[in-house]
Amino acid sequence: MAANCEQTFIAVKPDGVQRGLIGEIIKRFEQKGFRLVALKFQQASKDLLKKHYSDLKDRPFYNGLVEYMCSGPVAAMVWEGLNVVKTGRVMLGETNPADSKPGTIRGDFCIQVGRNIIHGSDSVESAKKEIALWFKPEELCAYKSCAHTWVYED
Repeated sequence: MAANCEQTFIAVKPDGVQRGLIGEIIKRFEQKGFRLVALKFQQASKDLLKKHYSDLKDRPFYNGLVEYMCSGPVAAMVWEGLNVVKTGRVMLGETNPADSKPGTIRGDFCIQVGRNIIHGSDSVESAKKEIALWFKPEELCAYKSCAHTWVYED
């Protein structure tokens, strides 16, 4: 079962929150078979966002990104399951919605890269870092879903 416990960090950005897409995004991850282990609705501080996007600090869009992410509340989540990081990225679609296929979150709901409604960890390592940044260990719920045997063969 350890392989089924990979975790990823997913955040509905302020534009996704304002557009009422939190439920749709949760629905897609639940329907896929992933398990929600943490959920937090908050107005992120500049300090938190600067740490979260520290790898982009030298990019020309960095300051605007931090300001935009401070412009409204964010729905921060931790999802768990087999290959959840890789599969989650596929579900999100490309960073630029114009390159995203229909059926992906960005392909279905976004037009411009600056309003791409959702963030998802791009690797297991970044997921661990992002989860630790947004959640205390005791905020993650450990439980076995009653649907587990209907999702996984083990």
